[in-house]
Amino acid sequence: MSEDVPTPVPVLLRRLDPALPLPRYAHPGDAGADLMTTQDVTLAPGERAVVGTGIALALPDGYAAFVHPRSGLAARLGVSIVNTPGTVDAGYRGEIRVVLVNHDPRSEVSLRRGDRIAQLVIQRVERARFVVVETLPGSARADGGYGSTGVSSAEVTGSTDVERAHHVPPPR
Repeated sequence: MSEDVPTPVPVLLRRLDPALPLPRYAHPGDAGADLMTTQDVTLAPGERAVVGTGIALALPDGYAAFVHPRSGLAARLGVSIVNTPGTVDAGYRGEIRVVLVNHDPRSEVSLRRGDRIAQLVIQRVERARFVVVETLPGSARADGGYGSTGVSSAEVTGSTDVERAHHVPPPR
């Protein structure tokens, strides 16, 4: 049985900072290509900053790029992206910039020019034609939203859905 390897989508890229490497996939089969920061940045606990990546794209019609956090930065340092995933529409031609945030409650984080800060995922996207109706067809889920599929026994009991969603365990 042979695996079908998808043909790479051609994406036009303009280098705004020629000294930085181009986005690249770390491993075969990776979905996200690494983006680097164009500047040194230090984030205090809870602080956010908008940083450049030194690239601009022209995506084909019917595609969008999505800027995702890097799991290693999140796990090691508490760094994520505020509007994750960030959406880059096919018609946008400006520099891809990333809104980083330091979620660590105690430590500042310093990133240096050229550090990998995010992953860029290119995906085909569909356009919707919204149809207004008086009622929606039924489904097994119905209008069950946040927490509607149950809670684990490890979660905090007696707290609201909002409190559970923002629960951070105390330091050990």
